[in-house]
Amino acid sequence: MKKVLLLGLVASLVLGLGMLPAPAVAKEYKIKIGGGPTGGTFNVFTNAMAVYLPKKIPGLTATSVGSGGSVENLKRTSRGESDFGIAYSVDSALGWQGKLPKDANKYQDLRMVGYLYGAPAQLVVRADSKFKSASDLKGKRVAVGNAGSGAAASAERFFRHIGVWDKFKPTFMGYSAAASAFKDNKIDAFWVLVGPPNRSVIEASVQVKIRLLDVGVDAEKTGFYKAYAYSPTVIPAGMYGKGMPAVKSFQDSAMLVANAKLPADLVYAITKTLWSKEGMMTMVTAKKLFAEMSLENGFRGASVMLHPGAVKFWKEQGKKIPANLMPK
Repeated sequence: MKKVLLLGLVASLVLGLGMLPAPAVAKEYKIKIGGGPTGGTFNVFTNAMAVYLPKKIPGLTATSVGSGGSVENLKRTSRGESDFGIAYSVDSALGWQGKLPKDANKYQDLRMVGYLYGAPAQLVVRADSKFKSASDLKGKRVAVGNAGSGAAASAERFFRHIGVWDKFKPTFMGYSAAASAFKDNKIDAFWVLVGPPNRSVIEASVQVKIRLLDVGVDAEKTGFYKAYAYSPTVIPAGMYGKGMPAVKSFQDSAMLVANAKLPADLVYAITKTLWSKEGMMTMVTAKKLFAEMSLENGFRGASVMLHPGAVKFWKEQGKKIPANLMPK
């Protein structure tokens, strides 16, 4: 009797501490996870994911793969070259519809798993420059992110929409390289699409006084939100220095995506492990921005259907899945 009581007490303690067995998968899997440029936010997440998951899911091996970013990831993931990746919601919807820039292919083997964080557009200029809006950058040199990245795609959409893209000099380079070029006066402005504060923007501000342009104001005036599914947001005052005012902007949702042909039990196990209490804490330890990844936020911002394995997990959390996001 004492032995039974002792076993019961131990079981209660295990459950109370959240030390539940890791979800099992049917066989051994080797997965590739599409990240982004070295040192970027995408890579920070996928590196942490690739280290953490094999520790919790027996039989799983994971590798983080560098890439240009969101657009490249959604293409690779849909084609099965990567199993998982991080892609922005707007990019994913356009890829599904065959409306990516200079690419009419439809990437419809892409499925969404969950929301990671919101990524606001930030357009950096020198504090003493005469630029009052993004429209003032005609004829100037602007770094827009790596080719194939969500940053570059969003920049092209925005600047084309306001009639500036063909009237300035877009330069394709990563955030860190852009910050360096900005400090050396080789470019007039640079664009990032990532949660603030961004390391490269901070890096630039150390040697040059900066400010952010109100791209949200341009978006409102030109009907940008009617053309694309970005959402308005505000970058708080003082984000990059004392006295810097709050700035209106717009943001996309960074989503974990998966290939449609992956087994449901694998995607379920990975989703359950990442969105466990320990999993979410591990991601936040890698970068505070990932605190937005939560059970409450779930799959907010999803623009294409969820993977069946993700559907199973989110239903277990009491989430209602809209009809347009249900797998067919």
